Amino acid sequence: MGTAKELSVNEEIRAAEIRVVDEDGSQLGIMKTQDAKKLAFDKGLDLVEIAPGAEPPVCRIMDFGKFRFEKEKKQKEAKKKQQKIDIKEIQLSCRIDTHDFETKLNHARKFLTAGNKVKVSVRFKGREMNHTSIGLEVINKLGEACTDIGVIEKPAVLDGRQMLMFLAPKTASAAKPKKEKQQRDKGEDEQ
Repeated sequence: MGTAKELSVNEEIRAAEIRVVDEDGSQLGIMKTQDAKKLAFDKGLDLVEIAPGAEPPVCRIMDFGKFRFEKEKKQKEAKKKQQKIDIKEIQLSCRIDTHDFETKLNHARKFLTAGNKVKVSVRFKGREMNHTSIGLEVINKLGEACTDIGVIEKPAVLDGRQMLMFLAPKTASAAKPKKEKQQRDKGEDEQ
């Protein structure tokens, strides 16, 4: 079926003859549009054209307001169930110090366990462009350190004055192991 906006209802139906389906799904056969409208009106319902491309067009007797409400409700539920994945960015430098690297690594690991994708970038300033291999080492080092909880979705690529790499969580529910560990720890504390 099309969306509620695309469907013709009652007086909007222009075909002379239509195939009619009752509210319970039973076929009433082919009849004139005016007769079908009268039948729907007598039942206190609407005549809705659900298949305008068929020959003759298929119409159904139903409560259109209720149908539209149910359809919108299903769309809202489907939207709620969608997982939104954010892309978090970690910026590195060719000359990054060990402690700074560890901090950035911890942030990347935290983002991956939360189920987010991570964009790792190394910006090259001035003459650093002559030494892109150093940036490649740094970016690959971070990627390899995260392989236990994530995968390299897109390997390091030089793009202008920066090098980019994308990491993704290994599973769709990457945050589960962390939650299970917290629950285990709570269980041990209570004993």
